[in-house]
Amino acid sequence: MESVRYARNGDTHLAYQVLGQSAGAGSNDVMLFPGAFLPMDALDDYPSAARIVRRLGSIGRLILNDRRGVGQSDPLDRNLRTTPDDWAADILAVLDDAGSERCALVASFDMGLPAMVLAAHHPDRVSALVLVHAFARLLASDDHPSGTRIDGLDRFIEVLDGKEAAPATPDVIDVIAPSMRDDQRFRSWFDAAGRRGASPATASTLWLAAVEADVRPLLGQISVPTLVIQRSENPFVGPEEGKSLAQAIPSAELLELPGADHLLYAGDVDPILDAIDRFLGGGGGEGAGDRVLATVLFTDIVASTDQAAELGDRRWRELLDVHDDTTGRVLERFTGFLVKTTGDGILATFDSPGRAITCAAALRDELAGYGIVTRAGIHTGEIERRGDDVGGIAVHIAARVLHHAGPGEVVVSGAVPPLLAGSGIEFEDRGTHALKGVPGAWQLLAARV
Repeated sequence: MESVRYARNGDTHLAYQVLGQSAGAGSNDVMLFPGAFLPMDALDDYPSAARIVRRLGSIGRLILNDRRGVGQSDPLDRNLRTTPDDWAADILAVLDDAGSERCALVASFDMGLPAMVLAAHHPDRVSALVLVHAFARLLASDDHPSGTRIDGLDRFIEVLDGKEAAPATPDVIDVIAPSMRDDQRFRSWFDAAGRRGASPATASTLWLAAVEADVRPLLGQISVPTLVIQRSENPFVGPEEGKSLAQAIPSAELLELPGADHLLYAGDVDPILDAIDRFLGGGGGEGAGDRVLATVLFTDIVASTDQAAELGDRRWRELLDVHDDTTGRVLERFTGFLVKTTGDGILATFDSPGRAITCAAALRDELAGYGIVTRAGIHTGEIERRGDDVGGIAVHIAARVLHHAGPGEVVVSGAVPPLLAGSGIEFEDRGTHALKGVPGAWQLLAARV
């Protein structure tokens, strides 16, 4: 590990490290928050955690940080309340001190809270957001049914605070890392790292702050490219919470992977690292994918949230089934490749921008017969293929173009019309726009189809 540096937010000293100096300050910066009060100097001591550091460090300059109260940073004042807003301000202080103008944030569990706050309030400082088993509101409630339901929460807090012996609760490893329950090396490392990371009082204070936090009102303001990663059998932060988070953040991608481990560094970490590498455009990770020129199509259902509320769960599910069946047939007709569904829309690729446009129009017209109003965004550029998934800046641009389309419209980036000279497809200029999270200004046009 590199030597520890200290940033300051007010009177608080915040420990951090920078790896990969050769990348150059501000060039492809990535900041990692593994969560669970894990101090940064513990990451080299367990193979899967060290592997995460190596893979993220291959993307660009990697910044690690001990948050306030953890590891080598200054302790918390337990008499003062701490919130995700405070944590976000600390992150900003570290980025300033490290000379990072824009940085991709990779955050797990409760550290997703300040990462989302920072992305919402300072999009100019966040190039991308990766959320692994994160949440906007942890506990389930009447208005948040996808949240976590934890039996004996008060008792768990007492254990963290040292008021109860640990055997008074179920084995925490069984809940947050079930695949590691019989791995004594992992248990010893996790226990030692946790004790070194935060005192009982600090752990309970940070845990209570996470439980009380609710950043749901900010999700609609997040404009940076976002990837939500969720293991499908996670009992702590379940798949429904991942879906809820991805649906609330504009243009967020949801990736559901097999597995039950909640901890980022438990179980099979390679699928998560592969996905992050693809999403952030890394080229140095193991098993890098092929880069090809393709046309990317995003669609979604206009006012889907309002329709879902009006129709009710059963009727809305039936409507989505119609949408998915129709989409499959239309894509096959125009030789499009369905990459994934996005809840109320699709991401697909084509080897021809003309077919992408006519497919989007045909899909719009067929779904209109069922009372489903769609819109589409299209961009042609280089993508990275990894199996059945795709990544790269072209995917993000197409997602941003979608948000400039009105009901029934097929809007394309300025990269598309020059490829269709003589095709007969006409376009209406929609002006030049800044696409959130994408460098430069982009001409947008509506296809007349």
